[in-house]
Amino acid sequence: MNSVDRFFEITARQSTLGTEIRGGVVTFIAMAYIIVLNPIILSSSPDVTGAQLEFAQVSATTSLAAGVMTILFGLIARLPFALAAGLGINSFLATTVVGDLTWAEAMGLVVINGLIIVLLAVTGLRRLVFDAVPMQLKLAITAGIGLFILFIGLVDAGFIGSTGRPSPPVGLGAGGLGSISTVPTLVFVLTLVLTGFLVVRRVRGGILIGLVAGTVVAVVIEAIWHLGSAVDNPGGWSLSVPTLSGSPFALPDLSLVGEFSLDSFSRIGVLAAVMLIFTLVFANFFDAMGTMTGLSREAGLSDEKGTFPRLKSALIVEGAGAVVGGATSSSSNTVFIESGAGIEEGARTGLANVVAGVLFLAAMFISPLASIVPTEVAAAALVIVGAMMVSQLRHIDLTEFSIALPVVLTVAVMPFSYSIANGIGVGFIAWVLMRTAAGKFKEISPLLWVVAAGFAIYFARTPLESLLGM
Repeated sequence: MNSVDRFFEITARQSTLGTEIRGGVVTFIAMAYIIVLNPIILSSSPDVTGAQLEFAQVSATTSLAAGVMTILFGLIARLPFALAAGLGINSFLATTVVGDLTWAEAMGLVVINGLIIVLLAVTGLRRLVFDAVPMQLKLAITAGIGLFILFIGLVDAGFIGSTGRPSPPVGLGAGGLGSISTVPTLVFVLTLVLTGFLVVRRVRGGILIGLVAGTVVAVVIEAIWHLGSAVDNPGGWSLSVPTLSGSPFALPDLSLVGEFSLDSFSRIGVLAAVMLIFTLVFANFFDAMGTMTGLSREAGLSDEKGTFPRLKSALIVEGAGAVVGGATSSSSNTVFIESGAGIEEGARTGLANVVAGVLFLAAMFISPLASIVPTEVAAAALVIVGAMMVSQLRHIDLTEFSIALPVVLTVAVMPFSYSIANGIGVGFIAWVLMRTAAGKFKEISPLLWVVAAGFAIYFARTPLESLLGM
């Protein structure tokens, strides 16, 4: 155990073996929904030939890629940041990319995107961009991610929903009708209150206890009232139905591993393929940078400049996650903001990642058990973690408007646009413009100007594609 302690620096980071194991379990529970949600997104869209991915196959490779990359990140970067198929890129693939490509060709673009990110990390360019970001923006990114996590939790729980109208676009309740009307959402409220109480009272393992208690309540309720899925019953569970019926074991179908093609250029042309890769790289690059900035700050592992241990290794392994995700047809794997749940439970080292990764690999065989935690229960942990991360705003002096505007835009755009990359991009552009207006031009890194210009192109990619006839 002494060698394990030294390797992961458990004692040095003021943690314990039990705390790391508990943190890894909480991280897995908070992320387990991706095993269900990712295959729902990817299997719902036919590609240009009309072919579709199969749910069970995507679920198996989602667990495989998440398990392998989470363990590798824990062993190499030795940080408690778990990886899985990134939300946003999987939707982009399903709704945009496969309209012109086969699924194999789309996943080939993801592999190319990952190789580019790894190259940027190896050459040090990714680190240079990371270091060029001012501390105020790094703190704003942390707070923005916290608000994003909180918003995701409220939406996943059915506590907030789309009204389907221009104004207001969202409202209280799953349909935005102004009231809480479903039992699963009430279970979320109960879990949130219980978990919040335990955290306030500083009960060790409070988030895990809250998740387990909420799941038990959900299983009992489902056994009594048989609510089922929201697909069949508007008042049912959104993704995972908490039931113990059936066999808890299933052999994984890994036939999608290696099913990718790098021949997309011949189908849509070099220019169109390059634009798609550009979009993937920008989303991957800055989503991960922002997430790791926020998580390292929350874990107390970053210094006064926002840099954390083994940063270069972390950036390289995270880039490799995109390669592995594309190669397994599970979409790009990236650092998950839900890792914050394990961090708040006390995780500080890569050992927590090893625990979470092993559970992901086990989930390939016990997928019925992995899906027993309903999204409504896991959402409570996200709200708790999000609230904790938003508190980082207290370290920013907002009395100067040239700082206040970029910070507020960064924090607001992330949840409102449902994208970490969008929030970072708007923040970067606003920062260079407002700080220049304030006469602080010399304080702005030239690299930040380059990145801001790149984001301007990124945001204007749709009219640019039209202008170029793509």
